Amino acid sequence: MTDRRTKLDELLKKAHELPAEPGVYLMQDANGVVLYVGKARNLPGRVCSYFVPSADLGPRKQPMLDLIEDFDTIVCETEWEALLAENRLIKDIQPKFNDRLTDGKTYPYLAVTLRDDFPGVYITREPGDERFKGARIVGPFTSVHALREAVQLLQRVFRFRTCRIEIRDDDRRRRFFRPCLLHAINQCTGPCADKISKVAYRQDIQRFMRFVESKRSVMLREMRRDMQAASEARDYEKAASLRDQIRAIEKLDDRSKRPGDWQPEVTDFHMDPAQGLESLRKTLGMDQPIRCIEGIDIAHLQGGETVGSKVCFIDGRPFKQAYRRYKIKSFADETGRVNDDYMSIREVVSRRYREAGDGNELYPDVILIDGGPGQLHAALEAFDMLNAKPAMVISLAKKEELIYVQNQNEPIHLGRENTGLRLCQAIRDEAHRFAQHYHHILRRHKTLGR
Repeated sequence: MTDRRTKLDELLKKAHELPAEPGVYLMQDANGVVLYVGKARNLPGRVCSYFVPSADLGPRKQPMLDLIEDFDTIVCETEWEALLAENRLIKDIQPKFNDRLTDGKTYPYLAVTLRDDFPGVYITREPGDERFKGARIVGPFTSVHALREAVQLLQRVFRFRTCRIEIRDDDRRRRFFRPCLLHAINQCTGPCADKISKVAYRQDIQRFMRFVESKRSVMLREMRRDMQAASEARDYEKAASLRDQIRAIEKLDDRSKRPGDWQPEVTDFHMDPAQGLESLRKTLGMDQPIRCIEGIDIAHLQGGETVGSKVCFIDGRPFKQAYRRYKIKSFADETGRVNDDYMSIREVVSRRYREAGDGNELYPDVILIDGGPGQLHAALEAFDMLNAKPAMVISLAKKEELIYVQNQNEPIHLGRENTGLRLCQAIRDEAHRFAQHYHHILRRHKTLGR
């Protein structure tokens, strides 16, 4: 045992001397056979964790510690490059202690539908599916969570679409379509609404593919050359676009976990919003990742000055530009009071999602109603009057904190520490705060006669 501890201390010392860079590490046995391949944002920090006395690798990987005699590393320029290198090595080497997906699932792939006029970027476990015929397939990857995070990060740079709607270049109706909120936060160029030409969009996709398949330094060198050429040709719009992409790529590793334009009191969840979104996706049984959630609430005092609110969260954080307030009028009695929460919800839903129901904009991925089954049914009745239906509508009841889901008879009960539930609670509470704030404004104006 003492000899083994001495060996691990030697490996720990070697790990401390690694460069503080992203990369891939390969654990090896006495014969040089690779036992495990992993990636790291910071090589010394990750590799050292294997050899400290308190190391706990879990029941499946812990026996590997008795077999490791050495390790090798490959330094990468970015986390994205490390992710690709890790997956290629696992696919080629098939190390003993890497996951084998024993649950029957297949590895996730990245598919870029190049045969489309405006190619989309998708994560799939079925790359051979007919809808991906002619697509560029990258992978496989070992972690779908890491892949989703990487795609979301790169979408901020190359602004490709991830929606599944059909977009044709010859469809002139596109100019009347309202793009989703990813366009508003500059994470999509909005080809659905004719905001970018087919040629310019495909150039962005080509740059994205080159970035995925080459080193960042090579990609940046090519982009700077193209920017200079565009500037010399006086194509200043293209040059400016390339300049912005170059700056975004250079800042990928410096991104802040809490951007300054987000409201701190509602984003301090003491959790990772990405984990909350993934947990909620699993709870609701949705195939696609959740990017956009909208929450709806009603506020009044004994029916007086009834108002509705709609808040919007993108990637688990509030997007204030998409907040909306609604003064309920349709169902008021002769005194101006509205005592029916259900009718108020129907009005807010009808007013907010009329354009989406007519096919002129996209629904959010999830719509969250504050309330129990009655409030959910009221919202669904309003959606039944629209031509197009939303993907997922749920409600969150207070006190019991039960989640009611469309087309399900029984509510979902989650533990109080469940990250998906806590995200829903944060959105529900923000919708309530926003509705109450508007309600108090109207009451103050009425009382003071302003």
